[in-house]
Parts: sequence; structure tokens; C-alpha cells
Amino acid sequence: MRAVDIIIKKRDRKELTSQEIDFFVHGFTNGDIPDYQASAFAMAVLLNGMTPFETADLTLAMARSGQVLDLSKVVDIAVDKHSSGGVGDKTSISVMPMVAACGLPVGKMSGRGLGFSGGTLDKLESIPGYRVDLTTDEFKKQLKEKGIVLTGQSLDLAPADGKMYALRDVTGTVPSMPLIASSIMCKKIAGGAQAIVLDVKVGLGAFMETLDQGRELAELMVDIGRLAGRKTVALLSDMNQPLGSAVGNALEMIEAIELLRGRGPKDYYEHCLHVAAHVLALGQRAKDLEEGRTMAEKSITDGSALETFRTLVKAQGGDAAYVDDMSKFARAKYVEVVNSPRSGFISQVHARIVGEASVALGAGRAKKGDPIDHAVGFLIHKKVGDKVEAGEPLFEIHANDQAKLTEARQAVLSAHAFSDEFVSSLPLFYE
Repeated sequence: MRAVDIIIKKRDRKELTSQEIDFFVHGFTNGDIPDYQASAFAMAVLLNGMTPFETADLTLAMARSGQVLDLSKVVDIAVDKHSSGGVGDKTSISVMPMVAACGLPVGKMSGRGLGFSGGTLDKLESIPGYRVDLTTDEFKKQLKEKGIVLTGQSLDLAPADGKMYALRDVTGTVPSMPLIASSIMCKKIAGGAQAIVLDVKVGLGAFMETLDQGRELAELMVDIGRLAGRKTVALLSDMNQPLGSAVGNALEMIEAIELLRGRGPKDYYEHCLHVAAHVLALGQRAKDLEEGRTMAEKSITDGSALETFRTLVKAQGGDAAYVDDMSKFARAKYVEVVNSPRSGFISQVHARIVGEASVALGAGRAKKGDPIDHAVGFLIHKKVGDKVEAGEPLFEIHANDQAKLTEARQAVLSAHAFSDEFVSSLPLFYE
């Protein structure tokens, strides 16, 4: 078997066999197949696509390129929840403790923020001491003993995906549905997930800007999951405006903890309950979504979700005092409330503009390895469809640099659009 023959076959729009895909991924991982051939393969896939079977084979081959965790001896069912990323999306930090408090063990490996979407690990690190570099043995031990883990991805999981993504990033082959889907799903499978809930974001602040694109990606990932023997469900959720109010690491942590106390923005609360209901139903702890939602709500009202989060923070070396006294979180030097320039109805709060403005403040990275300022960000007070009066607070800026604050004010003002006519609110979920 030769790499060039596999590239030619995909160039000519023919279906690859499992053996051919295994050969190519294995050769690329161990260095026998050079970057230029892997780049040509990625471009052929971008231009000609893959069948669901090919995509499933590619996903499994990448998952098997490194260690594949077997959690069957640790827990009865391993459930993972993945979000395709967005602005103000701190869902995992609230949902995972709610679900674990209901008796469903959750072991989640998350990522860092890159671009305009924030990363779960960066948010968690705003709690001093919180470790995101657990070893595989530590991951398994904590999952068994505490029933909840939230850490970074182990370097020995799906190494082919890391190598392939680095190439795609510099060869114009990132926006390929089979490559995006296999990249997400190979990490879930390598991480030992037997049931997977996918929260696919759609809109101005998402990688998939249209509902059709989001649906195509969601259906492809569900197909991969089923063909790989994993129970998989995908939700299509709105990311035209930020989720909740807080955008920025410490601010989002405070909002996520507030939710575990039963407080916080209504849209974020409803979003988390809906996702938690799906996780509990898929994880066989609830018979249906209605029971799952009831269980998740009870974990908030009886305090067990907050206690579970406290347990998680302690288990991973974090200072649990931050869970009970949120004034301890890093605070920005400058806080400015920006008032609405006019009366009317909010017709848009452009999520991408807000996300990019938070990165410019220092809440995210322009490139990998950049330091993060945990204190900075925004509190967005109004949602699409809300009525606002001139002079009423519109949003709040938390900054550590006066010049950056001035730029952020203009950017986030430009993200808001107004209408004299009534505007309907945006749905939380589409399908």
C-alpha cells in the first residue's frame, strides 16, 4: 500500500477502505508519511468529502493513534458532553456538577480558548491551584472516587488529530465537515466516552454560522458515534448573541457558580437544564428528558450540585474558598457601565464582536501560548428582544488597561443594534 495511491483515490472521488485509512493515519502518526502528503490528503477530503463510513473509519483510526481509555472497570457508563464553542459558554462548569450530583459519573477533558471562543480550562484556572493536567491514572482514580473530573486532554490521546490539525490550520483545510467531525469525535472516543451529548453552536459567534451547516455537522457526528458503537445525541443551540451575561474567565466562573445556587441569567439557566436533562437521559439515570430536567433542578435546590462542584475543586487542588466567597476572584482595575445611547428594542448583540473584544482586553489568546488575564471581560445586560430606554445600563466593561477599555467600549457598542419595532427573542435551541 502506498500513500500516493490513497491520495489519488480520494482525489478521484472514490471511497477509501478501512485498511487504506488505517494505513494512512498510522503512517502519518509515526512519521512514515510526510506532511506534504498528509496536506494533499486533507485537501482531497476538503474538495471531495467523505461518506459517513469513511468518516467513522477516519475517526476510529485517529482515536487508535494513541491511548484509548477503557473506563468500563471504573464506572458503569462514561458520559461526555462537548460544546463546539462560543461566547459566554461556560455550560460544562455548571452542567457537570449537576449531572454528577444526580449519580451519573462524568469524566470530561476540555480545551483552552483559541480565537474568540473561551476555553473551559482557562476559566477553571481562575481558581488558584486548580490542576488541569491530571495523568490518566489520576483521571481514573478521581472518576471512581469522586464521580467527577474536569481536566485537560492527555497528550497521548489521539496524537494523529493534533498533528493533522496543525497542518489543516496552515493549508486552508480547516472548514471540511469530515475533518471537523472526526477531529471532535476521535477525542471523545479516545477519552473513553460510551455516551456523548454534543452541543453544536449555530450563529454569528459560532464556527457554523448557518443552521444548515450546524445540522450537517451534527448529523455527521451522530452518524460517527453510532457507527463507532457510542450512544450519541446532538443539540443545535443559538450562538448569535453571548450565552448568559458574563464574557471573560473569572466573570464566567462567578456566573457558573451562581447558577449552582439557583441564580443568574434566565437563558443560561434554561440552557444548562436542557443540556443536563439530555445527559441524564442518555446516561440512563433519567427515563426521559422531563425526569432529567426535574433531577437537575433538584440538584440545584437541595445544594448537592454546588457541593459536588466544591468536591471537584478540592480534588483537583483548587482553593475551594472561592466557591463560597466569590469576592476572592481576580477583579479588574477599571469597571465601567455603558448606558444605552437610545430607546427601542435590541435587535442584535453580535456574539463574535463581543468575543473578539474580550480577547483584545486580554481574556483570550491571539495565538497559542499567550498569557490570559482572568479578571477582564464584559457583563452584557440586554438580550435580543429586550426593551431598553436611553440612559439605561447596556453592558459593563472590566478592564486593566484604560486604552483597551476605550477600544472595547466602541466595539461592544457596535455589536448592539436597535429597532423601533418589537423584536422577537432568539430561541435557545433550534433542534
